[in-house]
Amino acid sequence: MADPIHAKLVPVILSGGSGTRLWPLSRESHPKQFLPLLGEHSLLQQTWLRLRGLPGAESPLVVANEEHRFMVAEQLRQVGATPAALILEPVGRNTAPAIAVAALQAH
Repeated sequence: MADPIHAKLVPVILSGGSGTRLWPLSRESHPKQFLPLLGEHSLLQQTWLRLRGLPGAESPLVVANEEHRFMVAEQLRQVGATPAALILEPVGRNTAPAIAVAALQAH
């Protein structure tokens, strides 16, 4: 059994979603997580930057829609981010499956 004191912390960034609720700003081809709604960085980039320097945390796993893989990679590159893994969902299946696949990857 793993020692809970020395268990690793693996942040997971869920970057899925079709962006339909913020239309017309956000669209299926460019959903809200890629928009700079609160400053110069996108919501994805702001999330990554908030995790930087978190004590005891490993590099985050990022779960994203396969259609957005290039946007995710470029936005992370712009803030100097290197995820532990970029997990691409072929089809969006909501939050629970994304968390499950991230947990399997982290394990």
